Amino acid sequence: MKNVMITEGFSGLSEAEAAERLLSEGYNELPSAGQRGIFSLAFGVVREPMFLLLVACGALYLVLGDVQEALMLLGFVFFVMGLTLYEERKTENALDALRDLSSPRAQVVRDGQERRIAGREVVRGDILVVNEGDRVPADARLLSCLNLSVDESLLTGESVPVRKSDDAGEEKEVCPGGDDLPFIYSGTLVVQGQGIARVISTGTKTEIGKIGVVLQSVEPEETLLQKETDRWVRTLAVFGLSLCVLVIIFYSLTRGDWLHGLLAGVTLAMATLPEELPVVLTIFLAMGAWRIAKKQVLARRMPAIETLGSATILCVDKTGTLTMNRMTVSKLFAGGELLDVETVSRNSMPEEFHELLEFSILASQLDPFDPMEKAIKETGDDYLTETEHLHQDWELVHEYALSKELLSLSRVWKSAENEQYTIAAKGAPEAIIELCHVDEPARAELFTHVADMADCGLRVLGVARAFFQQPVLPEAQGDFVFEFLGFIGLSDPVRPTVCSAIAECYSAGVRVVMITGDFPGTARNIARQTGLKKADKCLTGPELQGMTDRELQERINEVNIFARVVPEQKLRLVNAFKANGEIVAMTGDGVNDAPALKAANIGIAMGGRGTDVARESASLVLLDDDFSSIVQAIRLGRRIFDNIRKAIAYIFAIHIPIAGMSLFPVLFQWPLLLLPAHIALLQLVIDPACSIVFEAEGEEADVMNRPPRNSREPLFCRKTLVLSLMQGIIVLVVLLGVFWLARSRGADEQEIRALTFTTLMISNLGLILTNRTWSTTFASPLRSPNAALFPVVAGAILFLGIVLYVPFFVQLFRFSALHLPDLLLCLSAGLGSVLSVEGLKRTGVSGFFRR
Repeated sequence: MKNVMITEGFSGLSEAEAAERLLSEGYNELPSAGQRGIFSLAFGVVREPMFLLLVACGALYLVLGDVQEALMLLGFVFFVMGLTLYEERKTENALDALRDLSSPRAQVVRDGQERRIAGREVVRGDILVVNEGDRVPADARLLSCLNLSVDESLLTGESVPVRKSDDAGEEKEVCPGGDDLPFIYSGTLVVQGQGIARVISTGTKTEIGKIGVVLQSVEPEETLLQKETDRWVRTLAVFGLSLCVLVIIFYSLTRGDWLHGLLAGVTLAMATLPEELPVVLTIFLAMGAWRIAKKQVLARRMPAIETLGSATILCVDKTGTLTMNRMTVSKLFAGGELLDVETVSRNSMPEEFHELLEFSILASQLDPFDPMEKAIKETGDDYLTETEHLHQDWELVHEYALSKELLSLSRVWKSAENEQYTIAAKGAPEAIIELCHVDEPARAELFTHVADMADCGLRVLGVARAFFQQPVLPEAQGDFVFEFLGFIGLSDPVRPTVCSAIAECYSAGVRVVMITGDFPGTARNIARQTGLKKADKCLTGPELQGMTDRELQERINEVNIFARVVPEQKLRLVNAFKANGEIVAMTGDGVNDAPALKAANIGIAMGGRGTDVARESASLVLLDDDFSSIVQAIRLGRRIFDNIRKAIAYIFAIHIPIAGMSLFPVLFQWPLLLLPAHIALLQLVIDPACSIVFEAEGEEADVMNRPPRNSREPLFCRKTLVLSLMQGIIVLVVLLGVFWLARSRGADEQEIRALTFTTLMISNLGLILTNRTWSTTFASPLRSPNAALFPVVAGAILFLGIVLYVPFFVQLFRFSALHLPDLLLCLSAGLGSVLSVEGLKRTGVSGFFRR
């Protein structure tokens, strides 16, 4: 038997009134953000300095006639543009997802008739009819309800459904959350009972609509990596082009040869401008997204991968993130005994607990939506299947609804074999104890057990039974003579991998903070279970509401648990942490998390249980909802940052000797040693080395045993530049030594060029090896796998052999073939430069890589 709400007496709006309000107030949906067209997005990409540098370098190669190199760089141009356009388009889907969620189908009463309409057509004043399993289409005030419970976790983060009341004495609108309130909210789910309500808010005026407005106003910030890259690309572009112009003028004025002056200037521009930089960053982040996807983490905004490696604060939602968001029966209390359900096998549950489970199932829906009733049914299926305590053939005769005066409900059953009625009741412990008329000493003892179970973070329900033989059932459930059976303790279990993941976060210097809409006691209990630090301190939403921004910024340094927090306060907490200079990662799965996810430096959404809104607003999505995947993402983020720094140190270092050997011949009127073809050949080694080789490099041994990098420390810091400068100068000095030695023994221009270039190529390979790690010597990584290293080194040696000994290429590159003593000289000089650089590792210069 199922109770049905009677809509007689509720005429609702007329169709004409509804149409008029729809016209004046608009549809019940969130307005779509004004989407930018494809050309608008493309224009925004074209203005990026990284894009402009790639275009400039590609055009330069095209002018020089190197079509292959030009096409490769221009290919990167279209890759960067396509990737950016894709990401821009994806980020604009958040409000679309929110709008779809807020507009389900709706059953309304109009002109005295029930009809089902599109949720977007619901207007203020409509009479809504909601039943178990319905999604509420608009904010409404209850006029009548029966056993109505609503899952509001979408808005509040609480895993337990809230009980609703049609109490006409409450006129003031309140926020979601809390029992016995007469309001239901758009986007929430009815898990039990039925109700009739009058719509009071639609569209952006609903609670979910307010979140949408906040979400629309939050602009994601550029990452530190993006800001630094833009600044350095501009600086290097201006410097390189200015130097190019000066060289052209100087060469032409001193030698009177404008053609060779232009060639010298272009060569110096190619040597000075590290066009590999934007390519490196693009490849590192793209490959990082691919690698992190193999760890079940989807990167929606690739720069967030690197940023995650520098995160100092990880804000986590309790429900569905630390916990499973699935209620389970944890403990049973009956006959004065407490039973831990997890400790008993399927066939070994003591008999005195069978009746407790039996009547808790009879007091629940047969096919429940309510998560607590689902947990009770699953436990009964596990432990009572082969007993006589399950009654699929019994008939439900009547149901006594839960009320504010008595927080319990009773269901009356009748079996074919027995004439008497069987009544099962469940509800708040105090209500069940009241129904059973327990004497004062026994009542005090029972409340002691209730408090003990509540201290364990359990949601406690009392269960009772009664039998009745008269033909007419009484008016109220209190008229039955109930017998107390016991208590059921339910919990939302912690995810199995959370404890170890939090411990690893602490070892990596990442502070973990819980932000939840749940009660402080439950939050503290979950914190103790997961190993969260300072689990005894808690700051609640009402306390937070009374603080100024300055007070909040000071207080959050001492508290790791924030309970009873509403969506606006989650956003405020994220902003407070950011104001303190923290790099904030925020996890969440509900609509209520979306603004905070978007405002955080790194938003991390749950992919399985998370809403579309959360996923579209986040930078990263955990595909398997496994909290431990965050730790893997942090590890990868730190590895990416380390390897980007190594690649940058290598790029700047190798460009110093290239630029020096291009500039010195101009200043001292030597023959030009490096021509555009030589630099193009070097790029065949430099490009894959700085991108593929360093990207494939494994993490340092201490990557998760050191604090996050200082958020104010730039990627292109002074230490990186000094290190690069020292490496580059050492190689440059060695090259000048080889040049001087060859010239002093009377070598011609082709031989000097061949000796210098060969030494430069060997030194280049040495810089690759020595920059692979700055915690050990260059020989140590040779024992660790790097699939890209051998092909790059072998390819470099092969190219060098071809240009030195194949006649066509010897003439093309203006070399002369080198003999064995010449090769030994170049090899010794190149290795000497590497050994000199290795000496830097013993001076402590390398320490910045491990800080």
